[in-house]
Amino acid sequence: MAAKKEISAGGVVYRKQGNRFEIQLITDRYGKVSLAKGKMEPGETVEQTALREIREETGLNGRIIQHVDMIAYTYQHAEFGEVDKEVHYYLVEALDGTLQAQIEEIKGVAWHTPEEAWGLQRQGGYDNNDVILSKALAMLGINVSF
Repeated sequence: MAAKKEISAGGVVYRKQGNRFEIQLITDRYGKVSLAKGKMEPGETVEQTALREIREETGLNGRIIQHVDMIAYTYQHAEFGEVDKEVHYYLVEALDGTLQAQIEEIKGVAWHTPEEAWGLQRQGGYDNNDVILSKALAMLGINVSF
């Protein structure tokens, strides 16, 4: 039997404060630094999923600038067994809204300088998000090293 397939989408959300960028990071329910993301719903495009999940988890409306990358992995689901997961990440500019964590889903959300965001990701984030955040920062003209 083929593994169940699950598609999620999210983004590296940024805003410009004067001539500096700020990067949004969430703290997930496990206490890990992460990026807002979630599962695609029937009838949605991957882009719509990314923007909806960002809005639901962080309270912000955003605009997709470009696709950053897709990560794929397999995990064990209690009910369905092996699940092939695909997560699409976009570079998303924050437009408006009130920064507010969706406490049912995540523990917190905050803005950071790109340097802080990279340090937090390297310290307390998921390894597979390193490449996503570094690529997104590079798209903004900010280069970080592993």
